[in-house]
Amino acid sequence: MKKFLIESKHFLKIGIPILGSQMSYMIMYTTDTIVAGRYGADELSGLVIANAFTFPIYMLFQGVMFGITPIVAQLYGAKEFTQIGEKMRQIFWVALSLAILIFFIFLFISEILIFFPMDKSILEISISYLKAVSFGMFFYILFRFLSSYSEGMTLTLPVFSIVFMGSLINIPLDIIFAFGYFGFPEMGSVGCGYATSLVSLMMLVSFGFIVTFSKKYKKTNLLKEFSGPSKETSLEIFKLGTPIGIGIFVEMSMFSGAAIIIGQLGEIILAGHAIAINIAGIVFMLPLAIGLAAATRIGNLIGEKRFTDAQYSSYTSVSLCLLGAFINMITLMTLKETLSSFYTTDILVLGVATHLLLFAAIFQIPDGIQMGSLGALRGYKDTFIPMIYLIISYWIFAIPFGYFLTNRGFNEPLGAEGMWIGMIIGLVIFSIFIFIRLRLISSRFIKNFN
Repeated sequence: MKKFLIESKHFLKIGIPILGSQMSYMIMYTTDTIVAGRYGADELSGLVIANAFTFPIYMLFQGVMFGITPIVAQLYGAKEFTQIGEKMRQIFWVALSLAILIFFIFLFISEILIFFPMDKSILEISISYLKAVSFGMFFYILFRFLSSYSEGMTLTLPVFSIVFMGSLINIPLDIIFAFGYFGFPEMGSVGCGYATSLVSLMMLVSFGFIVTFSKKYKKTNLLKEFSGPSKETSLEIFKLGTPIGIGIFVEMSMFSGAAIIIGQLGEIILAGHAIAINIAGIVFMLPLAIGLAAATRIGNLIGEKRFTDAQYSSYTSVSLCLLGAFINMITLMTLKETLSSFYTTDILVLGVATHLLLFAAIFQIPDGIQMGSLGALRGYKDTFIPMIYLIISYWIFAIPFGYFLTNRGFNEPLGAEGMWIGMIIGLVIFSIFIFIRLRLISSRFIKNFN
């Protein structure tokens, strides 16, 4: 128990600021959702549809940047500080290329979205929102580049400080741009897109100043000299980060696919589903923070060649995620009506959201297991096989089962319930696969390197 408590303290030191950062990210998204919902159901639906198409892509690119953390973490554990600076200067060119690419992808999607078989007025809102938020995606990828570098060195508090301030600034900007205060035009959910872009720019500039002038980052000599692109380093980040990005893309596409499938059931059900997913996403920040902390903590231990301690830390990660999952499950079951009421005053939408939160409570447990295991495996730089497991679990099981149960069922169509049952099936399958993989990899490191 003493060892567990000591290891838990390491996770808390790294993970609490990460939790704060992730909650702040979610506050930004939640603010957008609430402001759009208060403006009107069409505006909320337009924002949901836009995110359904683009959020997986955004997470794919962000996932590649997540690959920076275990690279930096292992070098930091080995005390190779100058090599961290050299690696980061080389990875910068990858980050810049991805930032430019995601900007144009968002613009491209906004041009083709009108051809999808959905309500045209809602699609027009989605198109305008995507154009507004595309600029922010460019700035955010570069910000993610710097924040992953910082988190790999266990410097998670500066990241939290910047993101938290960004989330606070986003609230008044959303309201001002959406409702047209202080002389600004009334833009609805599109205004939320412009607010997001402006906040992303502010966060990038602010963190750039911190990295440049703070003594905490001096040991890496990040800005000591110029470094051009490196084929070797580029291949390394893509080899490690691309499976992470694809894995996140697969997971997010499951949720986006769910939104698209449920969207056919009508505006009321889609809005209720959007609220339930958003609330589930908020409480998921707890196991997510632990999983992200695990990538740093275990990467540090691997760099120090403490492989037995790394295995124990891996199991601690899963245990803490499970504890967080139980807390989340109880919270959702007991406060489902209260939480849903923050988003809408529409009785019909509120009823749908409240009902679906029961299903969200159920999948907290497998979600906790998978996040603790997945985060730990990233610290080992094991990312390819987990990606394969995600594809199998979510694309072969979750989405097809969800679609079948939603539209057909075994006796009758289950509607939105069917899609949520499909997602639970996928999460259970993946949690089993990934925990077995963690046991194998952690034991292999002990056997091969001790």
